[in-house]
Amino acid sequence: MKQYKRYLITAFTLLSISQVQAQNADTTFATRNYSIEEVVVTGTRNATDIRHLSQTVSVVNRNKLEQSMQPSLLPVLTEQVPGLLTTSRGVMGYGVSNGAAGGISLRGLSGGNARLMVLIDGHPQYAGIFGHPISDAYQTLLADRVEVLRGPASVLYGSNAMGGVVNIVTRKMHEDGIRTHLHAGYGSYNTVETELTNRIRKGRFSSVISGSYNRTDGHRTDMNFEQYGGYGSIGYEVTDNWKLRADVNVTHFNASYPGPVSSPLLDGDQRITRGMTSFAVENKYEKTSGALSFFYNWGDHWINDGYTPSAGESPKDNRFNSFDDMMGISVYQSARFFKGNRITFGFDWFRYGGKAWNEYVSGEQGGTRKDLVDKHENEMAGYVDFRQDITSWVTLNAGIRIDHHSRVGTEWVPQAGLAFHLPHAIELKASASKGFRYPILREMYMFPPQNPDLKPESMWNYEIAFSQRLLGGSLSYGVNVFYIDGKNLIMTLPNPNGSGMLNQNSGKIDNAGVETQVTYRINKSWSVDANYSFLHMENPVVAAPEHKLYAGANFIYGRWSASTGVQYINGLYTSVMTNGKGTETTENFVLWNLRGQFRATKWLDIWARGENLLAHRYEINAGYPMPKATVTAGINLNF
Repeated sequence: MKQYKRYLITAFTLLSISQVQAQNADTTFATRNYSIEEVVVTGTRNATDIRHLSQTVSVVNRNKLEQSMQPSLLPVLTEQVPGLLTTSRGVMGYGVSNGAAGGISLRGLSGGNARLMVLIDGHPQYAGIFGHPISDAYQTLLADRVEVLRGPASVLYGSNAMGGVVNIVTRKMHEDGIRTHLHAGYGSYNTVETELTNRIRKGRFSSVISGSYNRTDGHRTDMNFEQYGGYGSIGYEVTDNWKLRADVNVTHFNASYPGPVSSPLLDGDQRITRGMTSFAVENKYEKTSGALSFFYNWGDHWINDGYTPSAGESPKDNRFNSFDDMMGISVYQSARFFKGNRITFGFDWFRYGGKAWNEYVSGEQGGTRKDLVDKHENEMAGYVDFRQDITSWVTLNAGIRIDHHSRVGTEWVPQAGLAFHLPHAIELKASASKGFRYPILREMYMFPPQNPDLKPESMWNYEIAFSQRLLGGSLSYGVNVFYIDGKNLIMTLPNPNGSGMLNQNSGKIDNAGVETQVTYRINKSWSVDANYSFLHMENPVVAAPEHKLYAGANFIYGRWSASTGVQYINGLYTSVMTNGKGTETTENFVLWNLRGQFRATKWLDIWARGENLLAHRYEINAGYPMPKATVTAGINLNF
């Protein structure tokens, strides 16, 4: 794999030489004019033309989210973002603990082991003890759009953004008025999905209030799922330059998991509540903008891990409980000191952790409690992100973060890259960025083989990206090539100083891949899009396919609209060997989905959605076969 690193470094050098030659050869190029592309906030904290970023950001907008007709954000991200896969085990619901799905993997790095971060409006969202995202909390009702930065984002977001970030930008009302929307549907396996959203904007005031209820019996016995969710936000523009914003999101779900088909589980029940709130003061002037924000996340978990009668097990006499929280303050200010320049200074402070315990309900210890962990840690960081248009055809990006952990110590995190704006609407980018993550509380303090002396994991990502827009912007395509070199990954290995197992910094990452995507708006009625990713891993991991391909088409005519997509997965590991034990199993499958909608009146839409219409048998989680074809239909009311 080391040759990939050499190839990329050589390519960076040739790229820089060729661009200097291009500058000398084409003196008229400096006067070219370019249209503004999509504006994103994830790559730099402040709103930025995506062309000027040296890293790759995929954007899934509100129209695409509504077109998917999914209550959860994760399925549409799997379709639309190359290199990203989310695991599932049924019709609805992901759950936590043993057998849980909802893992988010990007370029072979997973949020399940805290190497990929989910954000809501730039604020970290993960369980304070276990360090992983809670996928059932990320509902479509939250999002105005989703921005996925593919590659390390640790300079801006610190630990856990090692492999990238998924930033959920919350709903807004963009024009004056009042809008209310009701989405309701019923489908296979007694599945119900509902959402009611009200949005208001009047002068300087805006608000969004959403509520949802979803449930299913599931396609297997003991696989029922029920969820209640609510989101609310308010904003007020105090002046033309200053704005106040606050929001709150709470979701509660009851889930059952049946265990693998080879050894069914009984009493695998969960009751989980997750909440978040934030408050921000934002400013925006001609040459400077920034924000001061406070956020608080929390989770309350009750879990019965169940038992397997076929293995001779009896009902467990304990129930796992935990309460975790995370709070933080984030402040940044971005300024333009002269033409083509933008520099951002930021400071973050996080406090995260929680407590966990077992409650015994039967046996000799009935009615007693055993504490497992009660711990919090702090992180404090400062960072600088610098962007400079050297000429009209090249932009330099650089940044550095100094991050201090209350136990582990201090980490320096640099990144740098170039974005070249070439003739014929071509964009060429090259970047090198470091990502890292601190050991999570579970790895340091909770359950054998815990080790409080663990060090941070780290990696470097080297990437080249090429993209172009043609036919007046109707056709666009892009290709990315990347190489990931990681070290000090935390693994469970035999204890070198005693018996048993111990978490140790011994693992490595050697991943390389290619990602491509293309979109083409044929005319007012038809558009097509596709993306493909290839991933080579020296050390395979679960939920990171070697090949992932999606191709879709969208149609709008009069009152009718429809979309369809085919997804092909090849070389998906559903289980891997650990310390020379276990087996490696892979899956290959094709999924065909179809969605359609008819606008019966100005205020009424009738819709239907079919998934896995080829009735393919497949697994994403080992031992948990996915359902065959499913159909859901319903109505939308808009008033």
